[in-house]
Amino acid sequence: MTRILHRSIGPELPRAVCGQGVYITDAQGRRYIDGSGGAAVTSIGHGNAEVLDAMRRQMDAIAYAHTSFFTTEAAESLADRLVDLAPQGLDYVYLVSGGSEAVEAALKMARQYFVEIGQPQRRHIIARRQSYHGNTIGALATGGNAWRRAQFQPILPQTHHVSPCYAWRDQRPDETAQDYAARLAQELEDKIVELGSDQVIAFVAEPVVGATLGAVPAVEGYFRRIREVCDRYGVLLILDEVMCGMGRTGTIFAHEQDGIVADIVTVAKGLGGGYQPIGAVLLSADIYNAFRDGSGLFQHGHTYIGHPVAAAAADKVVEIMARPGLMENVRAMGQRLRDGLADELGRHPNVGDIRGRGLFCGIELVADRDSKEPLDPALRTHARIKREAMARRLISYPMGGTIDGVRGDHILLAPPYIIQPDEIDLIVQRISDAIRATVG
Repeated sequence: MTRILHRSIGPELPRAVCGQGVYITDAQGRRYIDGSGGAAVTSIGHGNAEVLDAMRRQMDAIAYAHTSFFTTEAAESLADRLVDLAPQGLDYVYLVSGGSEAVEAALKMARQYFVEIGQPQRRHIIARRQSYHGNTIGALATGGNAWRRAQFQPILPQTHHVSPCYAWRDQRPDETAQDYAARLAQELEDKIVELGSDQVIAFVAEPVVGATLGAVPAVEGYFRRIREVCDRYGVLLILDEVMCGMGRTGTIFAHEQDGIVADIVTVAKGLGGGYQPIGAVLLSADIYNAFRDGSGLFQHGHTYIGHPVAAAAADKVVEIMARPGLMENVRAMGQRLRDGLADELGRHPNVGDIRGRGLFCGIELVADRDSKEPLDPALRTHARIKREAMARRLISYPMGGTIDGVRGDHILLAPPYIIQPDEIDLIVQRISDAIRATVG
């Protein structure tokens, strides 16, 4: 019996009792390789002694101090580290307790910025279909995950959505990548004009789309064109790196690889590496200065923001991930993962696409490779693959509704950054076996 309302009410979940490196062991002694880092959370591995020591030292000093009265060395150090590592132009940090909180804070930050600078008429948020930005009301409204939004639609604030950058399905045969990027940028510009050229607050996007599409990076030049459109109409660009950031794609910030700087960036998941609940919003000096020179405050807050123990854990996690060699390992092991999957599954009749960046990899499943026709949603192929993978002691992150919230199946793989070649090969073999056991 359980007294917990679990995410899914049904079979009893195994009880995790130990985590070390890239493995989790349950109460029955079964050892699972953490092939998805939970939900792309576990960045530097389980049981890292340096992080645990940093948390203990902080708890010995002070475990909690409310941020309306105090700051702490742990929070200040983490903020300094993040700004030092971020692309130039992201100058300040607001600490929160997770990804959805980070997105909620970013949306309110963007709205308040325009109030402070005398443009209070701006009220619209634009994001992309088949995106995911969190499960709280504002974040859920911003996201374009149709399945997650459906039952809550009547209580969601109005937001607007344009097409994702999903080249494998949506780039036309007669289009180059540059043509495709230009078409999508024009779609965003048309939406801004439709809503009113001085009415839009922000455009929100994931540099590499995570849970909803399965590790889909943008085509070359897409984000540069998006940045130009936002600048043309004074619209803030918010990049959601909650899942794809903090080293997951092989650079500390995912959008470094797209050659742009955002006005606001959200991070979480890998930031704390699973050691503590934490997220952060990075913002430009322009936004900070508008608050400083205007009302003198950001009208927002939660009880546990800037939590000293969470900040101490994240500070050590980020220090470790920024050390020489770890991002190189992410890139090398990510390439090994995609190459191994291509060798094992590249000719499988139900594997349509293998994609991603760094240790952020997606496998899209289809009924037919040539037509890209999805599998029947009633088969719940993604859920069956998850069960088969767990039976083989592999944690993966399959999802359905890839195409439109109903049709499509994919699997997300996002193992810890410390993973080694033999462990990558185990993931490849186990997920391949799970797929074959499910679809033949």
